[in-house]
Amino acid sequence: MLIAANKAVSIDYTLTNDAGEVIDSSAGGAPLVYLHGAANIIPGLEKALEGKQAGDELTVAIEPEDAYGEYSAELVSTLSSKMFEGVDQLEVGMQFHASAPDGQMQIVTIRDIDGDDVTVDGNHPLAGQRLNFKVKVVDVREASEEEIAHRHIHGEGGHHH
Repeated sequence: MLIAANKAVSIDYTLTNDAGEVIDSSAGGAPLVYLHGAANIIPGLEKALEGKQAGDELTVAIEPEDAYGEYSAELVSTLSSKMFEGVDQLEVGMQFHASAPDGQMQIVTIRDIDGDDVTVDGNHPLAGQRLNFKVKVVDVREASEEEIAHRHIHGEGGHHH
């Protein structure tokens, strides 16, 4: 069975940056299971997997525009620590939900703390980076009507309700 829209796909993968450092991997764990065509994985990887079948292996470099986008300096801002009312101790690396300029919710990460000034970054941590995937397709099956309706896979390796 070929990978196409509304198929449940299981993959083993290793993700590295251009320096060869492993960012993420399914090695030692269960394969990643996703619903193809439902934007459950980055667009560039989904496009590279289209038409593949169980047993296929591929190595693909995904440019930022087909992954987490280009890095945007507009998503970095400095706020007063008073904006974090109720948080006892602010630390670099902490993440918070915030309203994006377009009104959507986004996750921001504290990048720097200088006295009362807190610099937050709304970019995805992998924005602006080329992502290198080594992938093996483990399985391809028909997705259930419920999985298609919910836009994600249920059960083993997928979402549990």
